[in-house]
Amino acid sequence: MEAEAQVSELARVVVLLAAGVVAVPLFKRLGLGSVLGYLTAGLIIGPFGLGVFDHPETILHVAELGVVMFLFVIGLEMEPSRLWALRRQIFGLGALQVGFCGALLTGVGILAGFPPAAAFVGAMGFTMTSTAVVIQILNERGDTSTPFGQRAISVVLFEDIAIVPLLAIVALLAPVTSVVTTGERWEQVAIAIGALALLIAAGRYLLNPLFRLLARAEAREVMTAAALLVVLGSALLMEAGGLSMAMGAFLAGVLLSESTFRHQLEADIEPFRGILLGLFFLAVGMSLDLMLVVREWMLISIGTLVYMATKAVGIYLVARALRTPQRDAIYRTALFAQSGEFAFVLFADALSAGVLDAGINATFTAMVILSMALTPLLIFALRWMPEKKEAESLDGIEIADGLEANALVIGFGRFGQVASQHLLLRGIDVSIIEKDTEMIRAAEGFGFKVYYGDGTRLDVLRTSGAGRAEAILICVDAAETANRIVELANAEFPLAKLYVRAYDRTHTLQLLKVGVEYQIRETLESAMALGEQALIGLGVPPDEAREVTEDARRRDAERLELQIAGGTYAGRELLRGNISVPTPLAPPKQEGTVVDAETAKAIDKKALLAPRRDEPASNSHQTEPKR
Repeated sequence: MEAEAQVSELARVVVLLAAGVVAVPLFKRLGLGSVLGYLTAGLIIGPFGLGVFDHPETILHVAELGVVMFLFVIGLEMEPSRLWALRRQIFGLGALQVGFCGALLTGVGILAGFPPAAAFVGAMGFTMTSTAVVIQILNERGDTSTPFGQRAISVVLFEDIAIVPLLAIVALLAPVTSVVTTGERWEQVAIAIGALALLIAAGRYLLNPLFRLLARAEAREVMTAAALLVVLGSALLMEAGGLSMAMGAFLAGVLLSESTFRHQLEADIEPFRGILLGLFFLAVGMSLDLMLVVREWMLISIGTLVYMATKAVGIYLVARALRTPQRDAIYRTALFAQSGEFAFVLFADALSAGVLDAGINATFTAMVILSMALTPLLIFALRWMPEKKEAESLDGIEIADGLEANALVIGFGRFGQVASQHLLLRGIDVSIIEKDTEMIRAAEGFGFKVYYGDGTRLDVLRTSGAGRAEAILICVDAAETANRIVELANAEFPLAKLYVRAYDRTHTLQLLKVGVEYQIRETLESAMALGEQALIGLGVPPDEAREVTEDARRRDAERLELQIAGGTYAGRELLRGNISVPTPLAPPKQEGTVVDAETAKAIDKKALLAPRRDEPASNSHQTEPKR
């Protein structure tokens, strides 16, 4: 009988793992995300689905450690210096958006008939956006490093931080089951403050020396065990002090965020965090009362749309109140309109604390799931938004007009800033134009006078003084943009010498064919210098390293000459590849003999493809590598 029970438990574990392994890749393939995959898998195998698990709360209790580890990893990413640098956006824009949307959604919840405490928890859960979704969309659209992207990341960072005090508020909202005297209340406060102080002191003065000591032992499993000890120990200390376990893990992460062991700790915790967090979402899916969802489908559907619309209005109003451009305001609204995985963390904690009952928890959970299911539609709508930005404010920026310098620099990014230094140090009269207003304002702070102008327009080139300039330095990023400026300059200003930044080797060949005065690949010299320093670091004498660099530069120039005449694949023999040709240990005493005609044909074919001994081996690629 005991053996059968063990087999049954093992079968449940297999089903649990199989559900996640099958559902998550499928949902990610459909663009719905891993969280919805876990939730759906849990719903299928839970008590309201196939009934493989009858008591999901037992799994949820263990899986909550995944949330604890999740917040520890978030804490590791919250470097105090980074938070300080973004403090105005995080605690200004982030706090305003979360607070305003939370207040609006709380009002909607109360009007819908939910108890005030439940309405507040539901509203704040819905206010939390999926960090993974926001970061993914920003990366896909290349907006992460833009001012808009930095503001969006600031809001996400504030939401990540806000989950910790929200969990503490849930504990305060929990119904009191026994009468607590004033003295007992102050005692609880003192214990909580003491636990918090002890954790901070341990984090500042004990953790780094501990990890340095363990690192000397060179035992990877001990470091992993220590990382788990830090996470679970800090969570236990906070729980003993009457505070949230998640708060303890988060604070431990923040205290270690600038430690030299930060990345090692994150790598050690990651597998446990991923598995336990996946179990948490599976357990949330199992706990969802499907019968209630079916009965209340109208309330859930309308509630989801109302909550999303209310949150969208709140985000848009905050954006416009802070003078965000119209297009950016709409973009941010679509980006943050859905709820995220932190809602499930907050709802699960509120359910266990008695702030939410099972019915309200199921309703809110279903609404969050539905909003996340609608996320791909919002992403699709974002992808169809036109990339063209509305007219930028030119307040305080001069437009290029009547410039008459000897040299004209077009584009003042990281390349143009360095290239212009030579001219300015020599005292050459230089005019600089750039079409990125943020860059122009930033350059002014460093003592540069940069004019606004689009170098691809002939009228702008004329007013920028291209007709009088002896040299035009084209330092823009995109190859297509550079080619357009070269075309205009060659046709309209033939006396000006063109010095052009090339994107890659293919772009270099295009520039050589149209006869520019000078071109250089943007990464050529830096790559040459890096390779030379790597040789010196590996023990090659500096003189020999310089000779190798000159040889590489000579081969590159010869190959370019051959490519101009013979096309992309000409001069491949000048490349030194890393595919070695095996040679025998001793010379053969006699020539080999071919066994049959088929073998002879294969040997002949291989001999034709192999490089000669006196030539360097080369890599065969179907496309030209970008250099």
